[in-house]
Amino acid sequence: MRSARARSIGRLRIVSALLLGALACGCATVINNDPVNAPLTAGEARALAEANSRTDPALDDDVVVALAFSGGGTRAAAFSFGALTEMAQARVTIEGKTVPLLDRLDFVSGVSGGSVTAAYYGLRKRAALDDFRQKFLLRDAEENLNTSINIASISRAFAGGVNDSTNLPRWLNANLFHGATLGEYRETRRPRIWINAADIYNRTPFVFGRTAFTAACSDLLSYPIADAVAASAAVPIVFAPVVIKTFPERCTDKLPEWITRSRDNPRSPPMLKSFAEAMTRYRSGAMPYIKLLDGGLVDNFGLSGFTIARLSSETPYGPLSQREAVKLRRVLFVVVDAGRGPAGDWVQTVQGPDGAALVMAAADTAIDASVRAGFTAFEATMADWEKALIRWRCGLSAAARTRLGAPANWNCRNLKFRVSRVGFDQFDHARAARLNAVPTRFKLPPEQVDMVIAAGAEALRNDPAYRGFLSDLGGRTRAGRQAAVRR
Repeated sequence: MRSARARSIGRLRIVSALLLGALACGCATVINNDPVNAPLTAGEARALAEANSRTDPALDDDVVVALAFSGGGTRAAAFSFGALTEMAQARVTIEGKTVPLLDRLDFVSGVSGGSVTAAYYGLRKRAALDDFRQKFLLRDAEENLNTSINIASISRAFAGGVNDSTNLPRWLNANLFHGATLGEYRETRRPRIWINAADIYNRTPFVFGRTAFTAACSDLLSYPIADAVAASAAVPIVFAPVVIKTFPERCTDKLPEWITRSRDNPRSPPMLKSFAEAMTRYRSGAMPYIKLLDGGLVDNFGLSGFTIARLSSETPYGPLSQREAVKLRRVLFVVVDAGRGPAGDWVQTVQGPDGAALVMAAADTAIDASVRAGFTAFEATMADWEKALIRWRCGLSAAARTRLGAPANWNCRNLKFRVSRVGFDQFDHARAARLNAVPTRFKLPPEQVDMVIAAGAEALRNDPAYRGFLSDLGGRTRAGRQAAVRR
């Protein structure tokens, strides 16, 4: 019997031969990745401005709850779905009313597989819990994709991607989104949904939101949700980039001041400065086309949008208004992380990794290193913001407190940010190994789907930050345990 190394070398020789054949015959296939975004018209600009001027229900009480769903294919979608089911069972008391915690969810940020859950929940709200398992998690989202290795697929890879930017959006539209656009998120405003991709030219996050689309002079509200999710999940080589066209000739207004300030300040935080430079290129005409791939390439937790929003502010309370900052009492931010753990047996031998294992190991190393640094930076940013808010609140005069709506018994220090991450590594070794063995693809057997859903619910239910938040709000978990501390 041939050794594993001999088999691996054989596979590599076959792939190499196919690559050489593709190059020799010049049979690269033209990839269809035409932009589907539209230019911003005057009427659409007014509608967006009016929508942005309305009071945001996501900030209309003294509690903010946010979730960030990592990438990782269907297993990430299932793990994040489990977290949503747990939140649907929890009850909290906010401003005298006892409500399901899920109904007070303010922000959801999603990357790749996690963006599917985030986008569908944003569209369907609580009704998503009834059919997401059947409509997506148990389905084969790869059924219309090219996943085989042959000379045709390799030539397509050389042309820009094995699959173009139409197959996955078409499947997502047919099975989940049915032509819905990002404008539908503006109708209810809670929760705010952020779908994250990677701008591979500027090497920065691309959030499908007002900032990037306004910089590109493009209409955000008409952009298809399915295409945004497909961009977030567009793994390099497997997919061609999703393309956004810029329309700088359609804009006459200037970029927001914080963008030019961050771009021109040599001391701006690197993340903020590179993002501001990207927005400038969109507007200036230097980039007729924005090329997007999997959001995990730059931020597999989808935290950059929140970090940038805070770093771009020059006030201790921004991006909140003064009234919102005075009213705020509790913040919960949980990263639901279904990322890959260490995998492969090549550390047991001198040889390896090679072939596909080498590519995956390099990609995982880059992604995992960036998400650890990104989460650490986010924790620090939130901790600094909490301290800055307390200092600002406690420095307000009596007249300012009254003007901003602080009640007579208001405590300027009664503010608590809880930031946490739940992941497979928080289970015992055997269970974590079983979860990590679930592939990060868009086709899983039902038993694996249900195992990951259950793990997502349990991981959040047992998380100390989550339990502390429930306790602060007189909360009750699914098990019916009454929290010890009431507001």
